[in-house]
Amino acid sequence: MKKTLLATAVAGALGASAGIAQAATVYNQDGTQLDLYGNIQIAYRSTDNAAGDTEDELFDNGSTVGFSGQHVINPGLTGYFKAEFEHNADEEKIGGGIDTGDQAYLGMKGNFGDARVGSWDPLIDDWIQDPITNNEYFDVSDSTSDLGNIYGDDGLGADPDREGDKIQYVSPSLAGLQFAVGAQYKGDAEDEFGGDNQVAGYENQGSNAGFFGGVKYTAGAFSIAGVYDSLDNYELRNDATGDEISAEAYGVNAQYTMDALRVSAKVENTDVEFAGDDGDIMRYALGARYGYGFGDIYGAYQRVDADEEVAAVANPGGVNGAGAYEGDDSFNEFSLGATYNLSPAMYTFVEYAKYDRTNDEDDGVAVGAVYSF
Repeated sequence: MKKTLLATAVAGALGASAGIAQAATVYNQDGTQLDLYGNIQIAYRSTDNAAGDTEDELFDNGSTVGFSGQHVINPGLTGYFKAEFEHNADEEKIGGGIDTGDQAYLGMKGNFGDARVGSWDPLIDDWIQDPITNNEYFDVSDSTSDLGNIYGDDGLGADPDREGDKIQYVSPSLAGLQFAVGAQYKGDAEDEFGGDNQVAGYENQGSNAGFFGGVKYTAGAFSIAGVYDSLDNYELRNDATGDEISAEAYGVNAQYTMDALRVSAKVENTDVEFAGDDGDIMRYALGARYGYGFGDIYGAYQRVDADEEVAAVANPGGVNGAGAYEGDDSFNEFSLGATYNLSPAMYTFVEYAKYDRTNDEDDGVAVGAVYSF
């Protein structure tokens, strides 16, 4: 799941009947409020693997238990927190219970804006990528997936934390104009590329604060946003050869809402230096979501145009197999989906995706059900 709670909230804002119940208020007295919320998500998927074989399974799609709270410090200033945890609803007996953190942060908000510290989704995800495909399961690729292809299971075997150790300030909206600035700080005591995550021949650069920021302008039903993320915390260097592994990401998103229809367009770039080469991975995308009264119908198209030197980064498994890499440097990605609300707290979904990759890798369908409270 990408962000079901946000997706259904967007659907509600568009006039569709949102498939989510309200959080349960556990305590609300003397300016202090504590809420409990969550969901159970179980789905079935059938997708093609790298060899072109079809694989299927019943799986958990991001079942979550969350807590949020706020306290009025003084008029115009409120302190707040949020903490979400995931569990495997399809295999709860052997899943270890609530064993995975999703996001957690605390902050203060008021007339001055909103300041927070902790762990949550990247700004480029919220402002640039999500308006295109805030789907239940399938997604188009983006700069976040590029980082996964470089460092994750399909790449160098490292496990960097994309969401944690952040501080962020978001301004209030002034005549429709709003900005956000922040940093992700990683001290040398954490050494996320050391130990089991050590990348052979490469070292990280010690304590560092990676900068990110964005600007958004809203005028009625139209909005446009731009975000830059330096991704400095993921820079590695081979002192023997002088080679570096690094990336930075930036993008622009424009969207327009008309009654129950939202249309969005995106241009996003990942500027990559890898294996002695450097180049850009450009993405051009269109997405739309329509609330038909009992749920949403949505879809997206994206054109990926990567420089040949870094095309491996844009393809799952390309970095690991870089010596014999034969993936495409330009390709098309499609996703289609629909939800149907069974009640204010429960809905079902079906999605299809096609990625135009060798052996139809990752193409497939998914169906599922969600109960939220």
